[in-house]
Amino acid sequence: MTHGLIFDIKKYAIHDGPGLRTTIFFKGCPLNCWWCHNPESQSPQREMILYENRCIRCGACLAACPQQAITWLDGEPITDRAMCEHCGTCVSECYAEVRQIVGREMTVEQVMAEIEPDLAFYDESHGGVTFSGGEPLLQRDFLLALLQACHARELHTAIDTCGFASWETLDQIRPFTDLFLYDLKLIDDERHREFTGVTNHSILRNLQDLSALGHSIVIRIPIVPGLNDDDEAIRQLAEFIAALPRRHPIDLLAYHHIAVDKYLRLGKPYRLFEVRRPDTNRLSEIALVLQQFDLPVTISE
Repeated sequence: MTHGLIFDIKKYAIHDGPGLRTTIFFKGCPLNCWWCHNPESQSPQREMILYENRCIRCGACLAACPQQAITWLDGEPITDRAMCEHCGTCVSECYAEVRQIVGREMTVEQVMAEIEPDLAFYDESHGGVTFSGGEPLLQRDFLLALLQACHARELHTAIDTCGFASWETLDQIRPFTDLFLYDLKLIDDERHREFTGVTNHSILRNLQDLSALGHSIVIRIPIVPGLNDDDEAIRQLAEFIAALPRRHPIDLLAYHHIAVDKYLRLGKPYRLFEVRRPDTNRLSEIALVLQQFDLPVTISE
């Protein structure tokens, strides 16, 4: 039975492709972007989220943990994340709902059972299903089975991807993908490595190949002040996109601070506390540069 790790399912989504959609969020991503707004999506394993402000210090979690990963320190329960095996025993014993496991093993049938009740909404709005993450291509076999199941039901499918995958993987899933929401951060490989942790060689090559094959693609560019919003970075993006075999719409995504609390609850460092949202004037300037290359641009703030 084909199964995968999902961390969220969002119904009636309106920003992940055309119409009303159900967005399935896959857990695990090969990139480690500094600005990631879903840090719980990065690890390919289940994780523990802690809402420490809810804790009533009853000690139930300490008594319940079979790994003894929770100890007292200065009157506070401290979780050793390296020892935690994410079994969920402490979650069920915590009456204050401090603890939450992120990541659920699901079968294709279970995911489709979440999708199918809303078929009428997809039909009326010309919507469908979007597979996001994390990076859905990281769970290729599971993704492929879901795409095939959706196409068997004549559902429009979209994949929100960073493009960091082998061409073999993309070649397998592309016949069942109606739309690619393709994230593009930087053209300069050294800067891409610094801010995402990986090279962009395959990302750029895969985008070129998908464009050459005539696929429907929306290119999404996150705009992060100080990281990729300078004139040179924007010019490089414009030149690369303009040189693709086909014209594709571009969606500029303004960086935001919404995810800060998620990092804290996961015990992960957040690197961009000093970075502010790009202002409207700068976003308009960036859009104008892209439009000068005859590229269609929208701004999502």
